[in-house]
Amino acid sequence: MSSRLITWNTEAGRRRVLITLKKYSYLIAMIPLVLPPLLLAAGESTGLINLFAWGVPVVVFGIIPLLDMMLGKDALNPDEQDDVPRLNQEKFYKVITLGWVAAYAALLIWSMITLASGVFSVAGAIGWVVSIGIVGGLGINVAHELIHKDGKLEPWAGGFLLSLVCYAGFKVEHLRGHHVHVSTPEDASSSRYNQSLYNFLPQAYVRNFMNAWKLEAERLKRKGQAPVSWRNELIWWYGISLLALVAFTVAFGWLGAAFFLGQSFIAFTLLEIVNYLEHYGLHRRKLDNGRYERTTPEHSWNSNYFLTNVFLFQLQRHSDHHAFAKRRYQVLRHHDIAPQLPAGYATMVVLACIPPLWRKVMNPRVEAYYQGEEHQLTS
Repeated sequence: MSSRLITWNTEAGRRRVLITLKKYSYLIAMIPLVLPPLLLAAGESTGLINLFAWGVPVVVFGIIPLLDMMLGKDALNPDEQDDVPRLNQEKFYKVITLGWVAAYAALLIWSMITLASGVFSVAGAIGWVVSIGIVGGLGINVAHELIHKDGKLEPWAGGFLLSLVCYAGFKVEHLRGHHVHVSTPEDASSSRYNQSLYNFLPQAYVRNFMNAWKLEAERLKRKGQAPVSWRNELIWWYGISLLALVAFTVAFGWLGAAFFLGQSFIAFTLLEIVNYLEHYGLHRRKLDNGRYERTTPEHSWNSNYFLTNVFLFQLQRHSDHHAFAKRRYQVLRHHDIAPQLPAGYATMVVLACIPPLWRKVMNPRVEAYYQGEEHQLTS
């Protein structure tokens, strides 16, 4: 046997072992679902229940960034011929995301029962709503994975999860709006160079909501159907949100309504902060014919920090996702040509909330990307 074949077999075997290890690492993405019960138990055992009610943001935006730096990056790509077909067929990856939806629905109800039991002070109750909202924001990432898939079950599950955080418009706007207009002025989910997060958020809330209804109305019009009808999927999804709000209100009074709406606001705000950092300052260049260049891996910020990547079902390999939107999370690839964030999403979310620090870190990277064609920064 030639040394070349031995080397190939060794490399192929090594890659397969690493991919198998990474497969079970995705169980880390289930941790947010067990964090609130674990934190509640820790709070009860220590007598610091109101402090531990704030535990989820501490873990997500404090501990995970530190572990990210310690564990480092992962640039491993699956082989397109040997690995991708097999990984796409493994049910394990689908079961995790679908299971996440069912578990989150149960967590939402349990969290409300816990809140209604009166164990928290006012400060602790606010922390509890924020914590559950952050878990819901991570759930939107799961929904994002699901709504991109073919068939009925996964998109339905994604829409249902989005309904539990009152952001069902994302299912329509993201697929038919964001993925079409990403990194152009037409996209409310693509932040501009020097635009602060606090300028971006109100525009994203309003424009994305309105655009979802516009896109759905256009779809129905093309089919010769009325926008206000049972065929409008947004009416169904927001109907589920309304039913959930009514159920929480009937069962728990004003506290139930405040909890449901509060966790929803935190969840979809976290989503929009992530949208802000994913495309900050990146533009698809306008061609001579007035159209924009096609979307490539160069139009999204990437991050290969291992822990946050498995924690977020490889959302940080966003460049490959936008270039090939149907690829499942387990086969998303790292691209050397994609612009790279200096840290994982957990760290970058914190930086985005501090605009002077964000500009200090990110603006030089954007400027370096457009060196020689600085006019792109204001186009």
